[in-house]
Formats: sequence, structure tokens, C-alpha cells
Amino acid sequence: MSTSFVKETWIYASRVREFSLKDWIVYVLWVGMMYGLFAVVTLFIGVGHVNGVNFPAYVYNIPLGIFIFSTAIAFDTIGHRTIYKEFLQKAEALVHHITIFAGITSVLVLCMAYHFPVFLRIPALVLVSLSIVYSLIDEGLHWYRYLAQHSDRVEMWSHFFIFVGHLIMILAWWQWYSEGYQGVNETLALGFF
Repeated sequence: MSTSFVKETWIYASRVREFSLKDWIVYVLWVGMMYGLFAVVTLFIGVGHVNGVNFPAYVYNIPLGIFIFSTAIAFDTIGHRTIYKEFLQKAEALVHHITIFAGITSVLVLCMAYHFPVFLRIPALVLVSLSIVYSLIDEGLHWYRYLAQHSDRVEMWSHFFIFVGHLIMILAWWQWYSEGYQGVNETLALGFF
């Protein structure tokens, strides 16, 4: 007997009640970091926008992508810290750590590339590419688990939206960097940052 997707989502989200103290710490730090990135980027772009800075339209995709990414991670991490925790330890946890490392460092290098655009162009491209490649590897592992009935629709959809959000964010950010971070100088000159 199948259940509705809404009911499956409720059951999946309700697993936070199974969190240990360590699970809560990991969850709050990881999801909080992602929503923190969303807040900081949104604040920066918002301050510029409100004060008349003209950003290229695609720049607004960066906070949109981060929000989609962060919200999907908030769901996905529940399963990773509970029902699928043991299974993930086999190999997928390592892929997650590599993917997270590539993702975080790609954003950091893209930020530093504002000051060193020529020097950091290749490292930024490599890290952005690796964050995408390892996301694809992670997706493959998730589909393998799903086919082996060690995953569910909620986790699979959360991964879809992680991938969508990540790609929207990182490709828009790369485009912004590639075009010289239009609007950043003007926003910084406002004196808020």
C-alpha cells in the first residue's frame, strides 16, 4: 500500500525527533552555515539594489539558488542523520565530505577572485567543476541506494533540489565573476561592508 508524498514528507521530517545531541549540533551548524550564506549574499545584493546599484539580472539567481539548495539540504540531512546514517558510512559519507569541501572552497575562491581575478580563475574553475562532478557522483550513489530500497522519494526529491539549487547558485556566481563582478565596487563604496 502506497502513501502520499505529503505523508512521506511529514514522516521524513518528523525523524528530527530521533536526533541525538551530536546530530542536532551537526544539523544546526551545516544547515545554519548554508542559510547564513543565503543571508549574507541576500543582504549584500539587497543593500546594493536598494541603493540603486544595477546588478546584472542573473545575479539575483545566486540567493535564489542558495535558498533552494539550503532548504533541500535541511530536509536531506534529516535522513542522513537518522534512517540512512548507517548505510551512508559505507562510502557515500566520503563522497559527501569531498563534495562539501569542493563546494565550500569553490565559493570561497570565487569570493577571493574579486581581488585576484586572473590568478584565481583556474583554481575557481577547477573547484566549481569538481563541486559539480562530485555532486553527480553523489547523485549516482543516491540512485543506487534508491534502487536497492535504501532511500525514499523524499530523499530523492531533496537531492534533486540540492542539485538544482547548487547549479543555479554556482553557475550564476561563476558568470558574475567572469563578467567582473558588476555592481560589487558600487555596493562596497556605499560603506556598509
